[in-house]
Amino acid sequence: MSAPTELPSLSDLAARVAARLRERRDTVAVAESSAGGLVAAALLAVPGASSYFLGGAVVYSRRAGKALLGLVPADMEGLRAETEPYALLLAGKVRANHRASWGLGETGAAGPSDSPAGDPAGRACLAVVGAAERSRTVLTGSTERAANMELFARELLALFDDVLAEAP
Repeated sequence: MSAPTELPSLSDLAARVAARLRERRDTVAVAESSAGGLVAAALLAVPGASSYFLGGAVVYSRRAGKALLGLVPADMEGLRAETEPYALLLAGKVRANHRASWGLGETGAAGPSDSPAGDPAGRACLAVVGAAERSRTVLTGSTERAANMELFARELLALFDDVLAEAP
């Protein structure tokens, strides 16, 4: 688990990621939960997004997971939401469903309350699946919902940027 570090703005991170994706001729699809679509919005705000962004989903409930990603009970066997394995599942499903080079997954508790599963507000699990695979858990130590949502989005884009910089 990591505490948040000083990160560039959401728009700066999205521009960096977009440039890397265009340079590589790669595509991305995003499955978010507690970030509420901020990752997708940031990537789409960069001019030329249609060359790399294939789609996304806000998966905020089991019903949404079934409807938007095709998750079935067997996918969840041995898994609990708001964990790194679940974030990896989301990233893999959205990648496969969109036939993207990369899938991003995010799940957590933005606050102000803890999640129904007991995870603290300010905790998110992030994942990147593609030519490389990585996941990470972030703890903000805050219950401020909007701030956590933005920080979760920034952390996911920063993780993706790192993976893109290192991936073959």
